[in-house]
Amino acid sequence: MRRAYLESGIVVVALVTALLPVSSEGSPITFERAYGGPGVDWGESVQQTTDGGYIAAGPYGLLPDSAGAYFVKTDAQGDTLWTRTFNGAYGASARQTSDGGYVFVASAESSGTRPAGIWFIKTDANGETLWTRTYAGEYGPSMVEQTADGGYVISGNTSYFSPGGADVLLIKSDSNGGLMWTSTWGGAGDDVGNSVQQTADGGYIIAANTMSFGAGSQDVWLIKTDSMGDTLWTRTFGGDSFEYAGSANQTPDGGYIVVGATTTPSDSPAVYLIKTDASGDTLWTRTFAGRGWTAGQSGALTRDGGYVIVGFCGSGLPDVYLAKTDSNGDTLWTRSFGGSDFDLGLRVQQTADSGYVIVGETYSFGAGEADFYLIKTDENGNVAVAEPKTSPSRKPVLSVTCAPNPFSGSTRISFSYRSSDSKPLALRVYDVQGRLVSTLAAGETSQAIWDGRDNEGQLLPSGAYLLCCDAAGVHVTARLVLQR
Repeated sequence: MRRAYLESGIVVVALVTALLPVSSEGSPITFERAYGGPGVDWGESVQQTTDGGYIAAGPYGLLPDSAGAYFVKTDAQGDTLWTRTFNGAYGASARQTSDGGYVFVASAESSGTRPAGIWFIKTDANGETLWTRTYAGEYGPSMVEQTADGGYVISGNTSYFSPGGADVLLIKSDSNGGLMWTSTWGGAGDDVGNSVQQTADGGYIIAANTMSFGAGSQDVWLIKTDSMGDTLWTRTFGGDSFEYAGSANQTPDGGYIVVGATTTPSDSPAVYLIKTDASGDTLWTRTFAGRGWTAGQSGALTRDGGYVIVGFCGSGLPDVYLAKTDSNGDTLWTRSFGGSDFDLGLRVQQTADSGYVIVGETYSFGAGEADFYLIKTDENGNVAVAEPKTSPSRKPVLSVTCAPNPFSGSTRISFSYRSSDSKPLALRVYDVQGRLVSTLAAGETSQAIWDGRDNEGQLLPSGAYLLCCDAAGVHVTARLVLQR
């Protein structure tokens, strides 16, 4: 079995307080925080821990040859207790375990455009490694959860760039990370699993995107399995356009709620909320949009029987979007967070004080090009306002802009270069797991167009992508959001 190099240690965290925490008698703690290093970092998972703090995880660094998986443990105020990086990995999900420790999953070091496997790491309560496992294969993980038997289940995809396209992946391990079984689902197109949850009957519900089945270019795919990963049923949802599923959760009535995004008749993205019965048959759907672009990335159940949704919104550069609905999917309130640049929400959870914790990415705050964005709100989605503290302004030698962004058809990439040196240009687009999907230009041009296709001319699914621009050894990145 191929085992990549693993490095675990504390790294310096760039911490910027955008809004100061509030902790007075009878008042919930609220804050906004940015964490990371000098490159591009973003949070892909968050969970409140038993001590009232939080564990967040995501990619750290920029490209597969320099990236790592990054984990941040905070106290209840969002102040850093410890961090860990695991080099030779990319992307990450983290969960606290029943013994007070943590499990982390990430893509192992890439080989060309194909992932080399999954890193599976177990730590104690202080983040010190107890064991690691590598599941060899062209695997990309999206989420890890501890199961009722003390083991773990991991969702994701496999063979992302194989001739048959990606397939949805489910991996089950025992409590020591020993592989018990794997299951895959897919067809001729790309099919990717984005979340997994163990259900009351001991089986699993998977939220996925499918380009193999359904009515449109990409549809929501809901997969229900038994405890051994064998299929009980599958359902597709969506129309002629692109739909995206970020999460699925079992509801108290035994049915399921799916959160994602769809495209409105005006070709703008909107939140897509689907409620099913226990057999996966639709009970109702809701689509709603805020100002400009609005899309749901994932969601969670709330204790009042409703739902909370996180994503992005905006008519220009997006902000983090948070929405609360009742049990029928009707909107109770919406909120947005962010600064003058690109800010995105990816995961959300209700906290013990009935507030909400959000993790995502910010280009507006922090010390790097992009950083983890952690937001804690009260039960109404509010954050107490204090004087913001922002990073010093920077005047880069190389700068890049993309418009429109988010985009549905194509985006124009423009750059400026303040140097007398020659400037051979390379533009590359990576997906969120660090795989090169498109090489756009090489030369001395000042503009390029990307139409959301890979190097083989195939349409890529909706989602976030990383644009990397190099000129004479100077490097800059930008985040792109494709919404078909």
